Amino acid sequence: MSVDIAPTLPAMCRNIHVLHNLAPATTSEEVRAAALQYVRKVSGSAKPSQANQAAFDRAVEEIAHATEHLLADLVTAAPPRDREVLAAQARERAAARYAR
Repeated sequence: MSVDIAPTLPAMCRNIHVLHNLAPATTSEEVRAAALQYVRKVSGSAKPSQANQAAFDRAVEEIAHATEHLLADLVTAAPPRDREVLAAQARERAAARYAR
């Protein structure tokens, strides 16, 4: 008898935010910041050594570039989400999380 157990995926890092379908539109700076957070998380290093700096920087730029293309190609019929509403919801979640 074969048992198929699906792996449990951890929650997305809280520092990486949704960038698709926002009003006002996502900026290149926001895309690069998300790419930087991703590379930091994956590499386990907020500040790489000099030996790894070039690889780190290249990864950030490549991920930012791929993310820009992804965001440009995504299609939705939903109206853009208001950043202020999302920020208020995040503050409410944080208040509940830290009130414990």
